[in-house]
Amino acid sequence: MEKRNRRRKPKQGTVAGLVARLKSSPIAYHAVLIVLTVVAILVASSILMNVVTRHGTHRTVPDFTGILIADAERMADRERLEIIINDSLFVPAYEGGMVLDQLPKGGVEVKAGRKIYVTINSVRQKMVQVPYVAGRSLRQAKNMLEVAGLGIERLEYVEDIATNYVLSQMVDGRELTADMKVEIEMGSGVVLKVGADPEKNTVIVPKAIGQGLEAAKSRLWEQGLNVGKINMDEGINLMNQKDARVYRQSLAHNSGAHLGDKVDLWLTLDEKKVDSSSAESDKRAQELEEERLEAEAALRDSLEQAETAGRAGGLLRSLFGASEQTEEVTQTDEDEFF
Repeated sequence: MEKRNRRRKPKQGTVAGLVARLKSSPIAYHAVLIVLTVVAILVASSILMNVVTRHGTHRTVPDFTGILIADAERMADRERLEIIINDSLFVPAYEGGMVLDQLPKGGVEVKAGRKIYVTINSVRQKMVQVPYVAGRSLRQAKNMLEVAGLGIERLEYVEDIATNYVLSQMVDGRELTADMKVEIEMGSGVVLKVGADPEKNTVIVPKAIGQGLEAAKSRLWEQGLNVGKINMDEGINLMNQKDARVYRQSLAHNSGAHLGDKVDLWLTLDEKKVDSSSAESDKRAQELEEERLEAEAALRDSLEQAETAGRAGGLLRSLFGASEQTEEVTQTDEDEFF
């Protein structure tokens, strides 16, 4: 009976045996308890954090395009999202206040409270005052117009020694003076009459390929060139036009042109087409540069040869003249002798 009542010792290697060993060492036992408690707290905190931060906070962004901004804001409130108007366009075909574009796009998963930036259609185009740019360089005038939200409708060059300086400006066929306050629709163009010395009226065509429409226009204007016909690939509209890039230009990059010449542009949304055209343009531009350098070198050689020939001719004429003068003096002496 004594043997039966005697407690059995836990076997080595079992959980009970491990616990018994830990209890025999109070310090180790309490250290393990502390570690296990900390681990349990961390696990519980992680689970609770995931529940708190994820539960009910993710939203699918609605597609706001094509609806009025007031309706879009009500939809956003229901989804716990915030509408921010960050831009506006004027598209006559659409109703004023209609959402034209948004970021993030509809269908994207976001957290509650996320800001959704939208572009809306203006009720009417914004009116801006035309800056007076006469007397400025073409570059200064272009920059002042662009800052005001305007562009250049046309560059008209007239013979004048003040090359690429604005002589006058026209709006709706009327010449503006410094004291006139005239407002026109944002995005409109101003006609600039610019001086051009007939002996200094050639320019190198800049590269427009790879640029957006507005950037391409700005490059051409800065070089004294006019923007010709704008050709859009199928699928480009007022909504996505800002994403389109130039993939072709009528006057090649690095070719020569006269001030006021027109450059037609072709735009696409196809990035591969843009990259391919850009590489071809760079290659052709390099060839044109080499041809120009060869032509300049040939011209210098020709001028040097002409100068050398001129010097030689002058020397011969000088020697021939001295010889004739000597003969005349000798003849005169002989006549006097006889």
